[in-house]
Amino acid sequence: MAFLLGVFDTGDFDAWKQMFDSDPAGRAQSGQGHRVFRSADDPNRAFISVEFASADDAKSFRERLLASGAMDKVTVAIEPTVAELVDETRY
Repeated sequence: MAFLLGVFDTGDFDAWKQMFDSDPAGRAQSGQGHRVFRSADDPNRAFISVEFASADDAKSFRERLLASGAMDKVTVAIEPTVAELVDETRY
């Protein structure tokens, strides 16, 4: 299991969320699900986690995302990064 993680300063969260939901890079075709987090201290800062079956799938999507131009509409606080899950515990 792999994830594409990113942190964005959206400028306008509601407008950004509409763009995110329109899925300009085809996230739904290759991903297995996503989570969107919103900062409690800055409502225009978004934290995104998109789940993929493999790191290769996540990397391929990241390339499509970067080529789509969708990232041009936000300030990227942390570049989208592919990470593999190594531990998870729920309480």
